[in-house]
Amino acid sequence: MTSDDLDTVRARERAAFAAAPCRLAVCTAAGCLSSGAGAVRDALERTAADGADSPGLRIIGTGCLGLCHAGPLLRVFRAGAPDVTYAHATPDLAAAVVRQLPDGRLPDERQLPAMHPFFAHQHPVVLENAGRIDCERIEDYVAAGGYAALQQAMTEMKPDDVIREVVASGLRGRGGAGYPTGLKWSTVAKARGAGKFVVCNADEGDPGAFMDRSVLEGDPHRVIEGMAIAGFAVGAEQGYIYVRGEYPLAVSRLRVAIRQAERMDLLGQRILDTPFSFRIDVRIGAGAFVCGEETALIASIEGKRGAPRPRPPYPASFGLWGRPTLINNVETYANIPPIIRSGGAAYARLGTERSKGTKVFALAGAIVNTGLIEVPMGTSLRQIIFDIGGGIPDGRSFKAAQTGGPSGGCIPASHLDLPVDYEALAGIGSIMGSGGLIVMDDRSCMVDVARFFMEFCRDESCGKCIPCRAGTVQMHTLLMRMTTGVAAERDLTLLEQLADMVTRTSLCGLGQTAANPVVSTLRHFRDEYMAHILEHRCPAGVCRMPRAPERAS
Repeated sequence: MTSDDLDTVRARERAAFAAAPCRLAVCTAAGCLSSGAGAVRDALERTAADGADSPGLRIIGTGCLGLCHAGPLLRVFRAGAPDVTYAHATPDLAAAVVRQLPDGRLPDERQLPAMHPFFAHQHPVVLENAGRIDCERIEDYVAAGGYAALQQAMTEMKPDDVIREVVASGLRGRGGAGYPTGLKWSTVAKARGAGKFVVCNADEGDPGAFMDRSVLEGDPHRVIEGMAIAGFAVGAEQGYIYVRGEYPLAVSRLRVAIRQAERMDLLGQRILDTPFSFRIDVRIGAGAFVCGEETALIASIEGKRGAPRPRPPYPASFGLWGRPTLINNVETYANIPPIIRSGGAAYARLGTERSKGTKVFALAGAIVNTGLIEVPMGTSLRQIIFDIGGGIPDGRSFKAAQTGGPSGGCIPASHLDLPVDYEALAGIGSIMGSGGLIVMDDRSCMVDVARFFMEFCRDESCGKCIPCRAGTVQMHTLLMRMTTGVAAERDLTLLEQLADMVTRTSLCGLGQTAANPVVSTLRHFRDEYMAHILEHRCPAGVCRMPRAPERAS
């Protein structure tokens, strides 16, 4: 397929798209499928096939629509009419929608408000196709502008031009560290040696996080396109997507998408009849959290035990099989097509001075609207939790938000107006991480929260370095003493000393950030620690504490 052929496909699909008076889009992401979305889609197709007078009706399965707690979600697109979204859709409701479409009316049952605040306050860039395209049909992606950025890069730009646009965008790696993406790309491009690699880190292991999974399930071609552009820019001909084994639906759709792209000459030899060749293979992880670290991920792809190694040398110069390797995560690559299409300067107008663009978050915990959101960097925590998330259920009060997964920190109510960007979060002892955001109400015990995340880090430590292997065990033991009411003040002193030691001396990012939940809760909720230690009392009533010993009169 040539560039002109791709333009022809895009024009044809857009014409067919415009000719369809109505589309019924069912969320077929993992969350909605577990709630019965498959039966809803079957009911739509069965009712349409039974002779309902619905010419031009198209039924598609889409990726995550975002409002996960309300699934299965069904969205109705009609020419000349506002979109309608149904929450908790059932097969009966789906059939009623199909039957009533010819009359121009729709059931009122379970309709979400036209300007539901969950959707109204977002700014989709990475998620711009969510709910609008069939996630298993490449033609839908092409019609929505897919592969136009790759086409533009290969026919109108040089590799250096692509890197300049990424630099101008100010995009920083969305995997957690926030390293400048353009700088990483330019380093790999300048690295000497043939046989470079492009790797997508899709080993999303943070509890409560499902951003990368949703992108891979709902818009896999977007990640493929971003990786192909990266390969063109840095001089690589081979890419790998390293996906968690717990994401079977994402893996299945990725493999379908790769085969489709190969058939259309958008992957493989001489892409779009140009000299550039690039192929992508999928590698499945075995569930080790540490493999989210770059060097551990590389070792796993090579067939070795997933354990980190000291750096330098960095993967940009000595990575997969000793060759220069570019590693970014799913969301980072998904930002690349719009940056190339519209230019880096346009992307840089979103966000804050040092944190550009948007960020995808997975909202979970004690919040009314749980699900997937995308907002400009710098959006306040208050707006995310209360305007988009709908606030705290059951009239409870907000206590803390935990960002950054097990490596992140807990943010108290006094910082609700904090702009969520890399610098602001670091300033109060938290991190952006990959985008997990867990909300806690007044029933949460912050000492127990720290214990939970330390238990996770202890279990997931690869054991290669002593500070992480032994330090996380000892920190968890001290936290257990506190949550069971047998700790003394000296235990708190030892906990703080251990947190500092583990942070400063661990080999990789897992150990270096494992103490963050402890440090941040000590910083903002020290009174709860003191209540556990001095009064043998859990203010939230979560920990089972022994009765405090009676004082002698």
